[in-house]
Amino acid sequence: MKILLVMGGFFTLAFFVFHALFWKLFNWNEDLKTLSPLNRGVMQILNLCLMVVFLVFGLLSIFHPDEMLSTALGAGLLSGIAGLWFFRAILQIVFFKLKSRISIMFFWLFLLGGLLYAVPLIA
Repeated sequence: MKILLVMGGFFTLAFFVFHALFWKLFNWNEDLKTLSPLNRGVMQILNLCLMVVFLVFGLLSIFHPDEMLSTALGAGLLSGIAGLWFFRAILQIVFFKLKSRISIMFFWLFLLGGLLYAVPLIA
């Protein structure tokens, strides 16, 4: 089960990198100008905070899998991380309707993320 957590850590760190690229990938320097200053700031702050969450979850998964598997705090953390990924899969359906291949791919990726953390928790 330890290997699944380490894999989950790298998976989560990949989303840290993906979110770090949002400014370039989604042309945020220009596109966010269409929002009010408040909403522009909120979008960027939420993304940066989510990046910190991904970084912490990823690093804990890679460097502290034994503690995550053997303590009550670790079990709580595993539940929270699995829940985050499963919730994100549901949000993919709600907001993107699974109408495109990329949307479907992300849905399955988020489910995979949930499983990488839920399976060690259950096993």
